[in-house]
Amino acid sequence: MTPEEQRFLLVGAGLFVLGAIGFMTRRNLILMVLSAELMLHGVSLTLVTFGRMHQTNEGQAFTIFTLTVAACEAGLALALVLSLYRKSHSLDIRLWSELRETDMPGPKFETSARSDEPTSSYEDIPKLTPAGIAPKDQPRTTATSART
Repeated sequence: MTPEEQRFLLVGAGLFVLGAIGFMTRRNLILMVLSAELMLHGVSLTLVTFGRMHQTNEGQAFTIFTLTVAACEAGLALALVLSLYRKSHSLDIRLWSELRETDMPGPKFETSARSDEPTSSYEDIPKLTPAGIAPKDQPRTTATSART
């Protein structure tokens, strides 16, 4: 194994680890999808490097397959993110439990053993203000009041 191949493998492993950390620590759906893409690109770089080490084209063939899966995953994730945002006007991952058919029962969450722990509510999740409407906590400024 040459030093150049070692560097490629280290970069591929670094991309995968950064993507895994980002996927586990984020609650925003868009950042989770980007982290999954980062992990797939780390795997692609590793596959190409192993193909180069063994002087075969199989690494490149698997990379094309991986990139195809990544493109499909990005399209499906975009559709799911848009569907969730239209329903709840937030991209918090905790709201996935409410994305279901109207006649289906909701998920059953285990209750906490500690009684002093506050219960989770969706009121603390920030919501985006629709375009053209001033937020409740800020007064609306107009172009004439900004000039004076």
